Amino acid sequence: MGRPSIAVGIATTGRKHILCYTLDLIARQTRQPDILVVSPASPEDVDPELLEHLPFKTSVQSGKRGSAVQRNQILAACTADLIVFFDDDFFPGPNYLEELERIFFDNPDVVAVTGRPLFDGVSGPGLEAEAALGLIAADLSNPTDRALAPTYGTYGCNMAFRMSPIREHGLLFDEALPLYSWQEDIDFSRQLANFGRIVEANALRGVHLGAKSGRTSGVRFGYSQIANPVYLIRKGTMSLRFAAPLILRNLLANVSRSFRPEPWIDRRGRLKGNWLALRDLATGRISPERILELG
Repeated sequence: MGRPSIAVGIATTGRKHILCYTLDLIARQTRQPDILVVSPASPEDVDPELLEHLPFKTSVQSGKRGSAVQRNQILAACTADLIVFFDDDFFPGPNYLEELERIFFDNPDVVAVTGRPLFDGVSGPGLEAEAALGLIAADLSNPTDRALAPTYGTYGCNMAFRMSPIREHGLLFDEALPLYSWQEDIDFSRQLANFGRIVEANALRGVHLGAKSGRTSGVRFGYSQIANPVYLIRKGTMSLRFAAPLILRNLLANVSRSFRPEPWIDRRGRLKGNWLALRDLATGRISPERILELG
């Protein structure tokens, strides 16, 4: 069997400057992708001139805003054997795609794989691009750890899938999870759980900036913190055992930190969204799509 072809997919919203760094790092990969598919929320989110100068085939798939919708546009355009999704603010290490190819080639039972970032700025104020590049450069001297470990689901900032079961079973990201589509990564990877292994790979290195631009409002995100796991429990792609601690952890964090919120997180907005979702849960109105009615 020959080596698999690889597509890189990036759904992007409001981070044109950061995306330039990400695309440059992809162009410097020791194993370059066979195609890059970018799905911008609007034409202003991507520089077509920059895409023209990349040393591999590129495709732009435009449509309405929403992580799930944009990722489905990428899937529809993907003709490769493997698809790897990077967030527009995830900086992959230089051998990321080389290691990814090896994992899927050596482990035909693996259908989904994810890496855990060297540094993840999502829970803090975020990381500047230059600092992230420094962390990647410092990591180059570390020996490669090729251990694979089973994991419940993939982490959306960097996750890869074998396309054959996706095509065979018509799998899609759930567009009932609108906008930021929180937990769509778990939902999608759990759909693949019946067809092979989902693993975490130490060799897939990179840095997640956790950029705060382009994100959903605090109220909307707080609502999604409750509504999305409830929806996925009912759908059957998220277990209560996984969802309950997730909901409780976020709710308690929003309550305890709303008195002295971090400057980069709208804790009071999130808490209001939590409360609205719990109210809707009690009255039977809860739905992920309700965030479209919120500010």
